[in-house]
Amino acid sequence: MVKAGILGGGQLGRMLLQAAINYPVETYILENDDACPSAHLCHHFIKGDITNYDAVYAFGKMVDVLTIEIENVNVAALEQLAAEGVKVFPKPAALKTIKSKIAQKTFYKENEIPSSDFLVTNTIAEVTQQASFLPAVHKIDQGGYDGKGVVLLKTTDDITQAFDAPSVMEKMVDIKKEISIIIAVNEKGQTAIYEPTDMVVDQRLNLLSYQISPASLTDKVLWKAEAIALKVVNGLKSPGIFAVEMFVDHNENVWVNETAPRVHNSGHHSIEACYSSQFDMLWRVLLNYPLGNTEHILPSAIINLVGEAGHTGIAEYEGLDAVLNMTNVFVHIYGKKQTKPGRKMGHVTVLSNEPQELLHKANQIKNVLKVIAKK
Repeated sequence: MVKAGILGGGQLGRMLLQAAINYPVETYILENDDACPSAHLCHHFIKGDITNYDAVYAFGKMVDVLTIEIENVNVAALEQLAAEGVKVFPKPAALKTIKSKIAQKTFYKENEIPSSDFLVTNTIAEVTQQASFLPAVHKIDQGGYDGKGVVLLKTTDDITQAFDAPSVMEKMVDIKKEISIIIAVNEKGQTAIYEPTDMVVDQRLNLLSYQISPASLTDKVLWKAEAIALKVVNGLKSPGIFAVEMFVDHNENVWVNETAPRVHNSGHHSIEACYSSQFDMLWRVLLNYPLGNTEHILPSAIINLVGEAGHTGIAEYEGLDAVLNMTNVFVHIYGKKQTKPGRKMGHVTVLSNEPQELLHKANQIKNVLKVIAKK
């Protein structure tokens, strides 16, 4: 039986473990929090810091293949493990490129992948000197996630919010819509591509509010987006699963925003909506099985459940009965005991052949199901 390790024990690890049940695999999790969403679902839970060289190296020596559920891991340890024969997917070189926002943008530029213009800044003073570049999006180089580490600099008044650390300033794109394409790559370099998803972002929290899949795109934009996404993953030269997030502008140009070298929020619909989910697909890559079928069974929507504003404490799910009473609706609660404003606590998937029904139910669920703190 293959021993497989996952660095990180959040909801992505949890859903990956749920998909592992169908395969001959012994699962290991490394995570500092022994009450994390993944802790009770793996065969072996090891408490440790995924950013610490010694912890990651020792953990990696226990397994045959190693993957991640978050980018913020110790890459130096992964490089050493790969050199010693442990399979690491994604490869450390690909992870190093994506983990750094500066390296990621440089990679797009060097590979002639369409992405917005950018500047590198190290201090707020440097941002001030580049005021003529505004409006821009300022992204901290390392460690940003779920809307953290990103600020919008629309005017010079916003510069006080900029990062006083290595960061990228990206020229703001006049966005018509945001889309995501998930692609799996196996060791032979074969790919399986999921249909694009339309992403609707919560501007206040700067994270995904809900998405619809397949995305509503013209053939021209679809072909362009798929070609660009494939160029990104081919350039990274690594097995694994990748989510390429893109902007479509009002002139039908497609721009790469960011790439995630792992299973991704925009692909959660695939658990119920596709023949092979993104989580099932990653196990096929890790265990060297044939790639799965990415086709939709039915069109879908997912709605992220995040902690309500003004609620911090033990989580309660208000309106859960009403949502579970709906047809073709699937609730995923991530098992996080504590809620706080904007924290991802779960998601709901809706299936329907009717686009209007998907939108109607998505809005209904957002209004009915609330994550609040226990009184």
